[in-house]
Amino acid sequence: MKAKSAEIAAKHTIPVIDRMMEILGQLERHVGGLNIRELAQSLKLPRTTVYRIMNTLQRHEVVRRDDDGVYHLGRRLLALAAHTSTRYSDAKLAMTCQPFIDKLAAELGEGIKLSIIDEDGAMVLAAAQGRREYALTVAAGQRMPIHASAAGKLILAYQSGEIIDYWLNQQLPAYTSRTITDPAKLRAEMASIKRAGWASDEGETAPSIHAIATPIFARGGELVAAISVPFLAGAPPDRVAEIRSAAIRTALAASEALCK
Repeated sequence: MKAKSAEIAAKHTIPVIDRMMEILGQLERHVGGLNIRELAQSLKLPRTTVYRIMNTLQRHEVVRRDDDGVYHLGRRLLALAAHTSTRYSDAKLAMTCQPFIDKLAAELGEGIKLSIIDEDGAMVLAAAQGRREYALTVAAGQRMPIHASAAGKLILAYQSGEIIDYWLNQQLPAYTSRTITDPAKLRAEMASIKRAGWASDEGETAPSIHAIATPIFARGGELVAAISVPFLAGAPPDRVAEIRSAAIRTALAASEALCK
């Protein structure tokens, strides 16, 4: 029945809009931008088709073209996002929390992520770069495995039972030997996270990367995001404690700002 519905829906779509969304998806995944040739190759479309679509999108400021002929997502998308109706506007969330993650990045010297959950899992909504030597690079739009990252596990821990069931019934790939792929063990991990009020990733996504994540709540106690601090494995215990304490303090301050 579901396949039949999808087949019927496919007959009532506009192909050029499908192509446009595929192009925007490529630009979302490549933060450094792409040129016409790269877009045409990745999407297996004629260059003339891609060129016409990009010209149209550029005219509406949905994409922008730099001096090197590389296209990026445009400012019009920010304006549209600001008018998106959600339980808590992502644009408002990012705008409110950015000063807090900027301050935390300056304090710790590490890159800081502000992450949310959507239908595809955990996503970085906003980021602040660290200036410390060997600080890990972070960027808005990055995706993280919901079962193997500090932010993903923390956000999932505060979801409803139905949402948790949905994600734990999905395939849970092992990224390292430390990745938890057993749903029962993940449930126990999430219960522990809620008791502690923070989450950690000790090489579950990549062997050389650890992270601490803390929750941000809006009015009414609804979890709306997580602040996470990724750092290289091997940090001494006092440094990890410093990161955890600063992340908890920052998340509390951001939560207070959201509740005003």
